[in-house]
Amino acid sequence: MANELIKRVAVLGAGSMGHGIAEVAALGGYDVMLRDIESELVQDGYENIEWSVEKLAEKGQIDESAETVLERIDTTTELTEAVSDADLVVEAVPEQLKIKEDTFSSVDEHAPDHAILASNTSSLSISEIASATDRPDQVVGLHFFNPPVKMDLVEVTYGEATTDETAELVYDWAESVDKTPIYVRKDVHGFVVNTVLVPFMEEAAWMLSNDEVTVRETDATMVYERGYPMGPFELNDFGGIDIAYHYRDESDQSVSPAIEEKVENDNLGKKSGKGFYDYENGDGVNYDPDDISDLDTLRIEAVMINKAAWLVGNDVATPEAIDIGLRLGGNFPEGMCRRGDRIGLDSVLQKLENLYAEYGAERYEPADYLVELVEEGFTGENAGKGFYDYRVDPPYHYLEWEIDDNGVLEVTLDRQERMNSMSEDMFMEIDRLLSDVDTDEVSCVVFSGAGQKAFSSGADITGFTAGEPTDIMDVDEMFTTVAEFDRPTVAKINGFCLGAGLELALACDIRIATEDSQIGTPESNLGLIPGGGATQRLVRLVGEARTKEMVFRGLQFDAMQAEEWGILNHAVPADEFEDTVDSVLSDLVSGPPIALKAAKRVINDGQEASLDAALTMEKQAFALLSTTDDMFEGVTAFRQNREPQFEGE
Repeated sequence: MANELIKRVAVLGAGSMGHGIAEVAALGGYDVMLRDIESELVQDGYENIEWSVEKLAEKGQIDESAETVLERIDTTTELTEAVSDADLVVEAVPEQLKIKEDTFSSVDEHAPDHAILASNTSSLSISEIASATDRPDQVVGLHFFNPPVKMDLVEVTYGEATTDETAELVYDWAESVDKTPIYVRKDVHGFVVNTVLVPFMEEAAWMLSNDEVTVRETDATMVYERGYPMGPFELNDFGGIDIAYHYRDESDQSVSPAIEEKVENDNLGKKSGKGFYDYENGDGVNYDPDDISDLDTLRIEAVMINKAAWLVGNDVATPEAIDIGLRLGGNFPEGMCRRGDRIGLDSVLQKLENLYAEYGAERYEPADYLVELVEEGFTGENAGKGFYDYRVDPPYHYLEWEIDDNGVLEVTLDRQERMNSMSEDMFMEIDRLLSDVDTDEVSCVVFSGAGQKAFSSGADITGFTAGEPTDIMDVDEMFTTVAEFDRPTVAKINGFCLGAGLELALACDIRIATEDSQIGTPESNLGLIPGGGATQRLVRLVGEARTKEMVFRGLQFDAMQAEEWGILNHAVPADEFEDTVDSVLSDLVSGPPIALKAAKRVINDGQEASLDAALTMEKQAFALLSTTDDMFEGVTAFRQNREPQFEGE
């Protein structure tokens, strides 16, 4: 939904970030003016937008035609024309302070007095940029991640003079273009994500410089044992080794010899053909699980957790913002505040103190906030409190939920950065929510996936590697909790529904999907079998032969075939999806709670019994229901030709 106070957006700079931001704004319903200093640059930027929007339209990922979106975008090389009637100006010019200051000075002169001026800088000072204007209170950081169309995260960064009104307006605007913003409440170098992410690469490089590790064993251990999407050296190569170098150099911090040597020799990573891995004459990134070693993973993680504690202690960001930032901006399996609470903050502090005693380096000096938490006994999840408070109202990191006025418990799986893949924490949170919720307030439950791509793409195998094998053995308890929940449950499937995502859907009573959703059991392709009930629940739905074929072959097919096989109740066109779901929910909401509960139990339990025993169960339930107030209300309503009003009594 468009922001009412912002109608026109000017984007300065038509490069990869600029044209991406312009596209995001246009997709969000805003009129956009894209400007660069040369017509060729503007044209190239517009053509990139045109290609991208047409691809999105072809894939059915936008609700409008490509032509409608593109009609919202104008281009110019004239700064005055670009900003003269803009409500929001987003600067995406080269990452040099002087260029940005000159740009903002000119924009300040020509933009309307009410216009907000935002910089997409990833690390430069918002306060210094704002000082080039006469409206520093209306200048804010608006850091999109690359590529803007695909990456959900936006850092909204305060300068010294930025008002809450300005930051909140830009935050709301970011949400209106379907992005996930986080507040960075102080103008610190690197903002939130880079402050915590850079040490991931940096600490490994220091260890390499001291001949304590090898590149391959470090990357393999951090990926296959600790669940990170890339190893630190792989990430250095991917982003550009010079980026980490300049990040430290700009902040007057020492750079590891391993990084310094690569930059001096112009071995900058993938973009130059060689970095920590050889992409021209070698195999590129070539580590595998056999390279896992006894690497001191806590050393790398402790430095990151310490940075997170510094951000929280200095009121730069909340633990929630830090963790969302690292999940969305770094694709981490979990944020470092959450991981610190799982590891134990006392262990983190002890590691830092030992490192500081041994090396004396500033990066090991424990943050005051971390020390305070440990001294107060708030050492993490096992202690009941750490970065998060687990004692009274434990946080939900991967679920959004609410109970609406009709008693529908709407549960949204929210790990968009990993297509809602299911981590150990998500399993536990679903189980906890359904175990703790007051069922008297609930008429039914509907599960859906955040975003437009997936209900759930399956279990996050890399996420599980960060836990103990015994934890993985227990995750099926969640599926049992869903299957046995006292109210009807519905899986609302839009996009991929694979592996553990399908198993969650199978544990639900009713499954509804858009007809182009993808249903499947890909576990055999990973050398696994389903671990959340698919081998048993599928065989009851589709029979032994089809179950074996699905599981053995790792099949994946569209929802139309899944409906034909009996896996889904409904597979419908996208434009009928919401109405179909609403129709089903309406019947469940208005239905007799006690009878629905009894029916669910008899149907579920009867499958395990003989026919005679199951029929007896059914008759007993029928007899008990015949004495309820709901039964009398149903009979009375039938005789009076009106809709019954069941009370669950």
